[in-house]
This record gives sequence, structure tokens and C-alpha cells, in this order.
Amino acid sequence: MPVGSEVATSSSSSVGQIADRPRLNVLVVDDDRALREGCASFCTAQGFGVTTTGSGNEALVLVSRRRFDVVLLDLYMSQVPGMEILKAIQATNKGTLVVMMTGNPSVETNLQAVQLGAWDYLLKPFTPAHLDVLMGRALQALDAARGATTERGTAATAARAAANSDLVTCIGVSAAFRAAVTLARRTAVTDASVMLSGESGTGKEVLAEVIHRHSHRASKRMVPVNCAALPDALLESEMFGHRKGAFTGADRDKPGLLEMANGGTLFLDELTEMSQRLQAKLLRVLQDGVVRRLGSEHQDAVVDVRFVSATNQDPHEAVRNSVLREDLFYRLRVVLIKLPPLRERVEDIPLLANHFLAHYWGRYRGTRDALPRFSAATMDVLRSRPWRGNVRELQNVVEHVAVLAEPGHAIRPDDIPVYDDDTGPVGDTAVPLQLLEDRYYSARDTLMGNFEYAYLSRLISRSGGNMSKAARTAGLDRTTLYRLLGRHSLRREDQAEPDEQSA
Repeated sequence: MPVGSEVATSSSSSVGQIADRPRLNVLVVDDDRALREGCASFCTAQGFGVTTTGSGNEALVLVSRRRFDVVLLDLYMSQVPGMEILKAIQATNKGTLVVMMTGNPSVETNLQAVQLGAWDYLLKPFTPAHLDVLMGRALQALDAARGATTERGTAATAARAAANSDLVTCIGVSAAFRAAVTLARRTAVTDASVMLSGESGTGKEVLAEVIHRHSHRASKRMVPVNCAALPDALLESEMFGHRKGAFTGADRDKPGLLEMANGGTLFLDELTEMSQRLQAKLLRVLQDGVVRRLGSEHQDAVVDVRFVSATNQDPHEAVRNSVLREDLFYRLRVVLIKLPPLRERVEDIPLLANHFLAHYWGRYRGTRDALPRFSAATMDVLRSRPWRGNVRELQNVVEHVAVLAEPGHAIRPDDIPVYDDDTGPVGDTAVPLQLLEDRYYSARDTLMGNFEYAYLSRLISRSGGNMSKAARTAGLDRTTLYRLLGRHSLRREDQAEPDEQSA
């Protein structure tokens, strides 16, 4: 979830209650109001002093008059470029840690920012967990610069609440999903490395958080690393840290995420996107626990880290295609857990939809207004959607509904947003290669079945669950339509919509 919409509700599960955390003075410079307010809410919850501005000119005035410990700075400001503000900060106060924020990262701009003195970068959209990790590292760096012990800042930022946040709630009754959750919890009490596989949006990071929170490392932090988000050189610096002088602009030592995860869990998201060179370097850490920062000629730290990795590819196929090193695969895959896509756990959709509805209704409307409800026809529509984005897509759709729904009213099929890619290409006549191995009539029946399922799903979705309208559109009588729906397990409750009863 983007930080602008998630931070304020997530601070209760973070580290804002730690009284001994040193205070930081933070400046947030971004022309996105929601992002500024989200960052401000987070910083306030952590006990930081925070100032925000959406004006580049005002930012220049602020940094010339006041000292800030950390500046969260948008790279692309409308008035004054972020790079110019960065230069001004470096000219007046080199002790300030400047974090560049951007939704359009590139190797050139990131390297230029580092060369100009930027301490770190934050890719948009980011989550409260990412901001929490970054602020923890900032505290550690500032403590070290002040000559103070780093244990105070690290321990304070590492503490987490047990399992009260609904961001890590595992909801579902389907056999495949419950089997994955059960295996995760059984594995959590050990220090074994876990590999999670599944399509994007199936909840791999949520399950990683469950593993961490049920482990003996729960009092420490889980540090997420998105291996697909950064170029190779920047990912290396992010993970392993660097020494002063390692490259142009490296004017101070910087600990990496491996050191920040010491005693806790490192979550390697999209592992197969990591280069072979970095995979080899990571393997050394797995083997001996020693971290060597960029530019260092000796070991800089010995770390005790539990590794949880995730990929949306088939990891065995990635090994066969030389995308993933086989030796690293076997070190990280002590236990392999596969998360099913949402279309294979249809019985969980009502549970998830109602959970998200209550969550977002509470956020946007509070408890004053009566909670709306999904009608039976609307739930049928939700069950029939393909959900290519899986649980994440369902969450987004329900959030949209919660924003627009009327208090206490039934949510109708027409209230569910429909996108062009919801059902995919119905008329695609390409024959999958595996079907060419089948006999003609068997392959034809398979293709016809796939066509019927796609056509009917799209038909019901486009008609908003109105079966009379769907039958008229398809040129079928309702009996035939119900028979076809039953053939493909596209169930519908007996309760008809009012407009159907009058049709």
C-alpha cells in the first residue's frame, strides 16, 4: 500500500511507543499532498519533529534557516528541481541525511543524486515498513556520527508489536491456503530458510511477516528488500552497505540492510531478479555470516539473519534456465511454500471482501456511519472475476467501493468497478502447445470449455449480475444460461435482484 494511505493506520504496529528513541527533525518536501500527510503522520507517531512543504522555493528557505536531521525530498518538484534543493542542503549542512524520493528511478539520476551527497533513495509507492526501515538506518547512522552507541537506535527501531495489525492477517478457509499458512507457522519456530512462490498479489510478503512474527526473532525487525526495484550496483550498496570513498559521493560509511536485519529476518522479494554476481555474494553471507561493504578490504560485520525469499516465477524453472543459482536455491529453499492464486480459492473471496470492506470503511468513514454490505448478486460478481492481480487487486477494488458506498446500503453489482482487463481476451484462438499433444476432439473440448468459462464470466460481470440482462445479451433463455453456469461452477444464489423479478 502506498505510504500516503497506509502510514497513519500502521503506526500502531510499528515502533512509535518506544520512549527512548532519539528525536529526529524531519523535513518532507513533495508536491503530493497525500504523501506529505502520510509521512507526517508516520513521523509524528514515532515522536519525530516533522515539517512538510509542497513548494521547492519554500524548501530552500527552510533548509537555509533551520537544521534538519533527515530530509525526504522528491526528485521531481514542479518549481525547483530536487537536485537543486539537494545541492543547497549540501552547501549549508553536510550533516543532514537527504533521502531522494522518486517514482521513476533510473541509474543515471540515482548515481547523480549519490554523487551530489544524497544519503539514500526511496522508491514510490513505499510502505510504512520501508519508511520504518529507512528511519531506523538513519538513526543508526546519526548515532554513529555523533559517537554514540548504535544499539539504542537499532533496538528501538527494531521492536515490533506481536500480531495485532490486520496488514498481516491471514484470512481464508480454502484447503490450499490453510495448508500454506500451517506450514509457514510450523516453520516459523525454527531458523530454517523459507522460499515462497506464487503469483504477484497472492500475499507472499504477508506470509513472510507471519513467519517472522511467530519466530523467536519477532522482537527484532523484518527488513524487506525488493530485488526487482533497483539496478544491480544500487542494490549491492543497499544490501551490503558501503565504506566512505567507495565511489564518488560516498562521504560517509553506510550500513546495509543485512546489518540492519541482524538478529531478525531479511525478506528477499523477487529473488530471481537479482543478478548472478550478487547471488554469489549473498551466498557467502549465507555460508559464513560475514558482510563486507562496498569499498572495504576486510569483513565489516558478522550477522545472524534468518532468510525468507519470494518469487513469482517457478523457482525450479529459474534454476533450469540459469536465472537462479542452484547452490543459492538450495540454501534458501529449506522449506518451499506455494501460495495459490485467488481464482483457486474462490470460497475465500467473501471473507476477504468483507474484511477489506470493514477495514477501509473504518479508515475513511470511522464508526459513526453504518457499515454497508455486499448483496448476494454482487458477491457472485466478485466470485466470477478472474483476479489476475489476486488478493491485492481485490483489496484495491473493495477500497474503491468503500470510498463511494452509502452507509447502511447494499452494495450492488453496478458499484463494482469493471476494467478492460478484468476478463481478458475472449476471442483468442491461439492453441496452447500442450494441447497439440492431445487428440483433436479432446483438444477441441478443452478449448471450448475455456471459451465458455471466459465468455460467461465476462457476460455476468458486464451485466452486473443481472441474469435476465445477461440472458438477453447472450441470446439464451435463462434455463440454458443457468445450466452453462452450473457446468463451469459459476454459482449464483437463488435470491434474484429486484430488477430481475420485474423483468
